[in-house]
Amino acid sequence: MAAGLGTPVVLKAQLPVGGRGKAGGIRTARDPDEAARISQEMLGSQLKGLPINDLLVVEAIQAKSEHYLSVTLDRRARTPVMIYSPRGGVDIEDVARADPGAIRQVHIPPLEGPLPFRLRRLVSPAPPGLRKPLAEIAAKLYHVFTRYEANLAEINPLAVTDHGLVALDAKLILDDDHRPGDQFIGLTDAAADPLEADARGLGMSYVRLDGDIGILGNGAGLVMATLDLVAQAGGRPANFLDIGGGARADRVRQGVELILRDGRAKVLFVNVFGGITRCDAVAQGVVEATSRLPLPVVIRLTGTNEADGREVLARAGLSPVRTMEEGATRAVALAKEVTS
Repeated sequence: MAAGLGTPVVLKAQLPVGGRGKAGGIRTARDPDEAARISQEMLGSQLKGLPINDLLVVEAIQAKSEHYLSVTLDRRARTPVMIYSPRGGVDIEDVARADPGAIRQVHIPPLEGPLPFRLRRLVSPAPPGLRKPLAEIAAKLYHVFTRYEANLAEINPLAVTDHGLVALDAKLILDDDHRPGDQFIGLTDAAADPLEADARGLGMSYVRLDGDIGILGNGAGLVMATLDLVAQAGGRPANFLDIGGGARADRVRQGVELILRDGRAKVLFVNVFGGITRCDAVAQGVVEATSRLPLPVVIRLTGTNEADGREVLARAGLSPVRTMEEGATRAVALAKEVTS
């Protein structure tokens, strides 16, 4: 493949994860021999816990500047939001934290779509000569987002080259509950995440995310609400983990082990509701599973026999929070302390 292109090439690991560039999953080769050596090093290795079985080989392009463009869902506003920045690339998350003014967000009412005035507002931070082509690409990206019922459609970086704008990398995350249609014919699922597969084998639901706050709860709705609260508090969840009903010691321990295997969580936020299972039994399971963890733990426990459960936690030296909001705020603060 590299010999056929006849130019320096970029080899990209084909994995359903973000941050491949920083993690060594995107590498440049100057000639076919170097491309062959790099491919041998990459194929069969692991990146973020996933095996690299496929590589995409493309021509290396000299970018004059890099931009960021995406469409995602704003769950609080209950509407799609388009995001643009003239400072794209692998450090876009750092840009968002350090210089929020460099990120432009425009909500798109679903019944109206990306009308021209909204697209002009979106790309207004760009140099004047780039605004029209950027707006045209943004309109097409929104069409992809809606046609494929996605949760995220992203181009990063969108590079300025001698030949115009070129999408150097892109990501499309489909809603798992999308309606079947002809547009999905020929598409295949990305490589299975070993952690997600192991969780399914245990009767749990695990999804790897890009943050540093581990989330463990019982019930998909409860876990989703926990993720949203952490995000609203300024944090970034490391995972979605629903351990299912009966949060006893063995299930809590197995769930914690999954999060630790992921290796990115700096804080663990356990949010458990004791329904049929009593809170005192749940608390005992939490104590056994988290007593020797190498990271801070925030616990919110509510439901049947809640007072007894809190006593169990107190005897173990654990101080549970009263509300989900309090837990999310504490977890985010602890994560920042660990980072600093």
